[in-house]
Amino acid sequence: MKLAHLILVHTETGQLERLINRLSHPNADIYIHLDKKTPIRSFEHLKNNKNIYFIKNRVKVYWGTYSIVQATLNGLKEIAASGKNYQYLNLLSEQDYPLKSQEFIYNHLSENPGKAFMNFLPFESEWLEALPRIHKYHFNNFQIPGRYILQRIVNMVLPQRTLPDNLIPVGRSQWFTISMECVNYIIDYWESHGKLRRFIKLTWGPDEFVFQTILYNSIHKGKMVNEDLRYIDWSAGGVSPKIFSLGDANTIVNSGKLFARKFDINTDETVLDYIDNSM
Repeated sequence: MKLAHLILVHTETGQLERLINRLSHPNADIYIHLDKKTPIRSFEHLKNNKNIYFIKNRVKVYWGTYSIVQATLNGLKEIAASGKNYQYLNLLSEQDYPLKSQEFIYNHLSENPGKAFMNFLPFESEWLEALPRIHKYHFNNFQIPGRYILQRIVNMVLPQRTLPDNLIPVGRSQWFTISMECVNYIIDYWESHGKLRRFIKLTWGPDEFVFQTILYNSIHKGKMVNEDLRYIDWSAGGVSPKIFSLGDANTIVNSGKLFARKFDINTDETVLDYIDNSM
């Protein structure tokens, strides 16, 4: 089995290289999408590693917008077109970190061929707060003055939106580990359904539901496992998960998950040391 890691990188946090070292495996390659707003010069030295590749088609990424979907899709497409026979693709950010050895992760995926590990809560029954993401028009992806005033006016005048093609919306977390068969299906579906492409560009936080929704409404639904393999703590409230510290370390390593997020070495790097020592 061959594995591709796709890491979405937004800024120079100083911890990307530590993550790359922990992801190292003879049968794994690492692809990096670097936010186009971030100069690449600080990352140039990573190109010397034979198993590290930078996504060429970079985009400027803004939180909660379609741009995150585009960045992810660009990565998926370049990996699929690489000619390498990957069986799994693992989507990460630079603030993620593995909780198990790479051999353990590799074996786990080898023993579960063809699966799609991702969260897929149905909007209508389990993720009701996400319904406005698709029922209303959102202009946050457009970096123009007055976009939110225009957005409010449009939503007052136009009727409620519905997903095209009678798709049932599902989602929750944007991070996933899925088979390349599922990756290829997502790419093909996206490219052949213009109505969905246009619709998604006017939603909020589509990275947290578009990929799950495409698979959930396909012949691959039976391969989906409602588990993203990640430990994330939302107890702090707000729109972002908790930044972990050493006090969280024992809970994290005993979570049974393969990865965790979010970490920030400028806040607390000792939690990562604890995780490494627990292997």
